[in-house]
Amino acid sequence: MTTTEKAALRSPLAVLTSATATHGTGCDGDIALPRLPGFVESAFSPLAYEVTARCLTACPGDGSRTAVALASLMGDTTTADLASTRMVSGRVHNPLLFMQATPNSVLGHLSREFGITGQMFSLSTLDDPVTELLAMADLLLEDPDLDRVLVLGVELGGGERVAAVHRELTADDGRPVPDLPESAGLAAALLLTRPGPEAPVTVRATEAADDAGHPPEADHHGSVQGLFDLADAHRRLLRDGGSQCLATAGPAAAAFLLSSERLPERNETETHAHQ
Repeated sequence: MTTTEKAALRSPLAVLTSATATHGTGCDGDIALPRLPGFVESAFSPLAYEVTARCLTACPGDGSRTAVALASLMGDTTTADLASTRMVSGRVHNPLLFMQATPNSVLGHLSREFGITGQMFSLSTLDDPVTELLAMADLLLEDPDLDRVLVLGVELGGGERVAAVHRELTADDGRPVPDLPESAGLAAALLLTRPGPEAPVTVRATEAADDAGHPPEADHHGSVQGLFDLADAHRRLLRDGGSQCLATAGPAAAAFLLSSERLPERNETETHAHQ
């Protein structure tokens, strides 16, 4: 599914948990890729698995009432590039470099691994995926058979396809070109539900661009940085409380207000008095 227009977040959402993972960026916190049966060479599927596993392990639930939406500008370009290079050079085809080139393959693996039988979607957007993923979660949670939606985004480093697409996309609007190393990858995930006591951090649409009232700086097409910002804000609000406004970048920019409602401490005297 490809989305290009700004989508509205009609109702508040709540964040049950969040996770981020990076590989090969050269920054602190890079992880070694987990080994996944049937997936080779690329960081795409291992990183998608890693952030999903962290979220669903931290907050297990009913897989039949869980949906998943995965966003990526171009999907697993590393695998697609490698398969194309082998074919053009006349080398023997490697069957492991076929279906793994699509995000749907790792979604199938996640479904089997974690028992998820709710709806699963792969999204592609030219802008920050936050807006589309939150709107998708909002829509899916209208279904009375669903309680939770896992949203995640994956971004890979440079390669032939990545370079060609960004040359075309940036020709007219001048937005930056990503500078990730070719073997690098980024992934972020959030497990969303409707507001309730089990999820004190809520997300809702807002009119403000950011705390200073200025639009965010332009980021490259399809960047998952907004998801990292959302996950970072979630962790900070759980720790410190308060609220934070986050704005997405690009022509379809939107703003979201994250708020933490700290639950009142239990009054043991009053509790015993009513027993």
